[in-house]
Amino acid sequence: MTEPEKHTLIEDAQAIAYGSTMAAFGIVILTHLGLVTGQTAGLAVLISYATGWGFGPVFFAVNLPFYIFGYLRMGAVFTAKTFLSVALLSGLAMWMPQHISFATLNPWLGAVLFGFISGSALLALFRHGASLGGVGIVALMLQDRLGWRAGWVQLGFDAVLFAAAFLVRDPMTVVISFVGALVVNLVIAINHRRDRYIAT
Repeated sequence: MTEPEKHTLIEDAQAIAYGSTMAAFGIVILTHLGLVTGQTAGLAVLISYATGWGFGPVFFAVNLPFYIFGYLRMGAVFTAKTFLSVALLSGLAMWMPQHISFATLNPWLGAVLFGFISGSALLALFRHGASLGGVGIVALMLQDRLGWRAGWVQLGFDAVLFAAAFLVRDPMTVVISFVGALVVNLVIAINHRRDRYIAT
């Protein structure tokens, strides 16, 4: 059996650029609607809502402790790619709102669009040995070591985070937000399969 073909440096670079940019666009949709989400991004969004601090700097700071864990468990290359992805997302999340606006955006549709966009962004990063830090690192580690689907692991964390979201958002907003987070995790759970996607 031949070894799977490895991604080139250019392929990895475009995946990080695509994944980070689409994830930032998803955050623009999310925060425009005042919604919340799960994972480390969700934690940063909740802190941002509660304090008034910008999402970008908060997201970057929240991820800092996870790089040591990522390095020890996933290696230097994964950690470097993840750091670049998080830094790019943080910067784009501060820049994009100055250049994108929505005249009309239904919250339910916005939540689903956020889920599809963010799910595809995470898939691109995962398939090129990167993540958006935090819970994504733990989820990928558990998937690789124990066979647990990354999407389901993140969904469990999301449940705890969404319980906390009721403290800063009204119940209907949290319900709509949960739809978006569910779509994200379903996209990952269904499409991120090591036994089907073997390029590295």
